[in-house]
Amino acid sequence: MKNKLLGKRVLVTAGAQGIGYAISQHLLQAGCELFVHFFSSAAGAHELEKEAGTLGRRFERGMADLTETEQCERIVHDAVHFLGGLDILVNNAGSLIERRGFAAADDEFWAETMSLNVGSMRRVTRAALPHLIEAAKVRGGASIVNLSSLAGRKGGAAGSLAYATAKGAVLTFTRALAQEVGPQGVRVNALAPGLILGTKFHTTHTPIEAQQAAIAGIPLGRPGSVDDVARAAVYLASEFDGFITGATLDINGGVYCA
Repeated sequence: MKNKLLGKRVLVTAGAQGIGYAISQHLLQAGCELFVHFFSSAAGAHELEKEAGTLGRRFERGMADLTETEQCERIVHDAVHFLGGLDILVNNAGSLIERRGFAAADDEFWAETMSLNVGSMRRVTRAALPHLIEAAKVRGGASIVNLSSLAGRKGGAAGSLAYATAKGAVLTFTRALAQEVGPQGVRVNALAPGLILGTKFHTTHTPIEAQQAAIAGIPLGRPGSVDDVARAAVYLASEFDGFITGATLDINGGVYCA
């Protein structure tokens, strides 16, 4: 796996905290050259830069608000300029924002949730796709990995209707785009993590009691870790020349088995 990814040029969105941070770390360790996008996690991006230096990897970071089209285009431009092209895109940006039931989720909240979780992925992918297609032509393939959620599979816990709908759309987007760009050598896959503790997401949005109840329903008897997700992301990223596309890899300890 390490040799397969050695020298591959990667853009990771929201790659400086939580699951994104772990994905960035694992990609660096696998030999990738990395451009990490962040919005509010400058400290994490700085730590990754130091780790990349220790490993002897090329690394750059950039801040952008991915709900803005111009900023999405700029971050892709900056990544491609620094890396000299793009082989792999990891769309990790997204958030629950907050828990709201259906009645309380007004138009503004729905629009914000969709823009952050689906729109950011669409905007970044649209800007990155010409570069991925070019890489596929001359470097043997290209890969996109989209981060969805168990909520996109099952519907999510109470108050996550808008988020679950958005993450379900990520899965549909993945399947549809895989069919469209497959003939051009670009593979598109998704990850659907379940309960991954040790992240800002669950610290903010999932009370301890809810975490304990969720763990009780996991067949493997434990929550997931960010490394569980990162290893899967590295695997799908490495499929730039493989036969897996349009797939979703579930990382949930057996709670949902597609």
